[in-house]
Amino acid sequence: MGILVLLGSFVGGWFILEFQAFITAPLLAEASTQQSIVIHPGTSLNELADTLYQSQIIQHPTYFKLFARWQGYERKIKAGEYLLTHEMSAEDLLQMLVSGKVVQHAVTLIEGWTFKQVRAALADNKNIISTLSVLSDADVMTALGYEGLHPEGRFNPDTYHFPGGTTDLEFLARAFKKTENYLQKSWAKRDKNLPFKTPYEALILASIVEKETAVADERAQIAGVFVRRLKKNMRLQTDPTVIYGMGDLYNGNIRKADLRRDTPYNTYTRHGLPPTPIALASQQAIDAVLHPEEGNSLYFVAMGDEGRHYFSATLEEHNKAVREYQILKPRRARAEQKIKEGTP
Repeated sequence: MGILVLLGSFVGGWFILEFQAFITAPLLAEASTQQSIVIHPGTSLNELADTLYQSQIIQHPTYFKLFARWQGYERKIKAGEYLLTHEMSAEDLLQMLVSGKVVQHAVTLIEGWTFKQVRAALADNKNIISTLSVLSDADVMTALGYEGLHPEGRFNPDTYHFPGGTTDLEFLARAFKKTENYLQKSWAKRDKNLPFKTPYEALILASIVEKETAVADERAQIAGVFVRRLKKNMRLQTDPTVIYGMGDLYNGNIRKADLRRDTPYNTYTRHGLPPTPIALASQQAIDAVLHPEEGNSLYFVAMGDEGRHYFSATLEEHNKAVREYQILKPRRARAEQKIKEGTP
């Protein structure tokens, strides 16, 4: 009997030591190792333990299940994708699964993108479930609950973090709401006497400002020019709207014939704003349009220096600037390049 008691004590002690070692020891052998696991909705503790064992993440599925039940975790484990790192123990893993700290993926929507580019970026991302690929743009908006709204410019450019398994519909709904919330909040604080009847009109102009300059401190100045032109009933005469109206016909060059060809987006042939935004507008562009810089400039032309522009108050001054920066400056640059290369 004494031998049996001693043997039982030995076995019990050995089990406790091994169980404790299993709970606290790192799961992954190599310090540089990382491994992801996906737990599907409805996965039972038994199924989870078997999956971890088959994936060689744990060596004792029975110990894993015992510890989970002992801690009351059995029905608290959340579905999702999780990342295991080398220092994690079985206890750490279970706590992570209960906390729901799933892997976060990222997609960035870029200022100035069209809705076509947004859809392409979501379709190319393997971590986003595609549900909208066969739908037209109009049907996508219907699926979002905004039937009849044009999608262009409606989605906030930003970097979004999301768990694996997020659908493209869920992603777009989040980006749409972010733009809408910011636009409404900013509209309430807008400057007085702006030539906009609705927040949507402000968004349209913000998209044009976004396409006209990549220089952050020029946005309000560009917006000021457009606001003054609208107030004077002058045509906006902005190339990005013409390019947008050309659609697939645009090949990288815009010609005089393109400026004369009428489309709903040609601001050389039509007064006022185009019917919709032409791209994603940043929150900074929205701010610029709702708080434009004061001044008397009505024209601007690209100087070719890091995207900056020269602003003019009169057409005569503008024409001189166009000649300087669009004709003479490039001509001088070509001449200097030939001298450097030693060519005639």
